[in-house]
Amino acid sequence: MAKCDVCGKGISFGKKYSHSHIRTNRQWKPNTQSVKVVINGAPKRINVCTRCLRSNKVQRAL
Repeated sequence: MAKCDVCGKGISFGKKYSHSHIRTNRQWKPNTQSVKVVINGAPKRINVCTRCLRSNKVQRAL
């Protein structure tokens, strides 16, 4: 599922415009990774976006 369990970032929707200006629906998915993190002292596997991983919003379990 393309949703971050930390910040809640999910799919955003919009339009794609072709050269002839025909509009079709499209979606942008966040870059989520399934990582093992420490939550309440226990390791757990959750989906985290790369922005949260890079800004150290979660502590990874080794």
